[in-house]
Amino acid sequence: MKRVPVFSLLIFMLLISAISCSGSSERKKAATVPDSPAKDAEALPARRLIEVLSPADNSTVSCSEKIIFSVAEAAANSRTDSVQVWVNGRLHKTVSSLPATMEIPATGIPGRLSIRAVAFSSLSRPQTVTLFVSLLSDINPVIYRYRVVRSYPHDRRAYTQGLVYDNGFFYEGTGQQGESSLRKVEAETGKVISQVNLDASFFGEGVALLDNRIYQLTWTTKVGFVYDRETFREINRIYYQTQGWGLTTMGDSLVMSDGTNVIWFLDADFNVLSSVEVWDNKGRVENLNELEMIEGELWANIWQTDRIARIDPPTGKVLGYVELGNILPREERSPETDVLNGIAWDAVNKRIFVTGKLWPKLYEITVAAQSRN
Repeated sequence: MKRVPVFSLLIFMLLISAISCSGSSERKKAATVPDSPAKDAEALPARRLIEVLSPADNSTVSCSEKIIFSVAEAAANSRTDSVQVWVNGRLHKTVSSLPATMEIPATGIPGRLSIRAVAFSSLSRPQTVTLFVSLLSDINPVIYRYRVVRSYPHDRRAYTQGLVYDNGFFYEGTGQQGESSLRKVEAETGKVISQVNLDASFFGEGVALLDNRIYQLTWTTKVGFVYDRETFREINRIYYQTQGWGLTTMGDSLVMSDGTNVIWFLDADFNVLSSVEVWDNKGRVENLNELEMIEGELWANIWQTDRIARIDPPTGKVLGYVELGNILPREERSPETDVLNGIAWDAVNKRIFVTGKLWPKLYEITVAAQSRN
């Protein structure tokens, strides 16, 4: 009779033990797995669960009016368990009984409101319905007419993109590829006192004074320049994600337009602080160009028009329009004369100045309310 070596016996016992433990473990796992796991939502059929009764998609209301939102089941057998209603990305309300009606409070701020209803059912995948409502300004803009107080000489070759007045001088930014510049101009005579020319790759845009610095935007290159106010020496560059159009200051902040209806508020390093959309009582106000702050209002040239919008900065509501049609007489125009662009404010003497691209004159004006739009 052969003896089984002790070593082999030990190996055999270890194998038996391992098999036994493995079986026990599998039995334990099997005991924890449900016999009929819940259906994955993705495996459920897609069904139309709900329909939104109001408001209509792309409808318009005043920003001071509440919105009535109504939702109902799409069919009698929809079997909707609940509906979440989201407003501008935030959960507004959840309802478990349909039909349902709720109020969405007035925002008081014009803009585009998104409403999203998400319906849930144990018999269907979730259904999402998204719609948009335009919130119009609740202000009927005042129409202002102008009166020319005085005209000043202006360089007919200056394609004006930015204009600032300070202590007897205009700081003017000009555009066009290969012709863009920053200038300090004597107001009374139109004489250029200082000038720096931009590289031909840049199309100059709006300018602003902040402390001892001059800021100048460029159009599509998303870079701007910061100059020493006295020497015109470039001391920094600023960068932004949009096009650069108009620029002004509000306190110790900068205010920028980008050619849309959006106004950007920035710190001195060009970090975005906030933004606001500009709307009147009829819709968005696009093509906002050269900017100026005048006694708490933001004045903005509207590109390709002879109109300046007077805007409430916190809300973006248009308070009024200054109509400047025919301010440059026909006999003063040439084939090269371009659109109105350039607003400057003399805060000390309460004077308003306007000009345009390639205009031979710059005008001091007063404005008076005539009617409501």
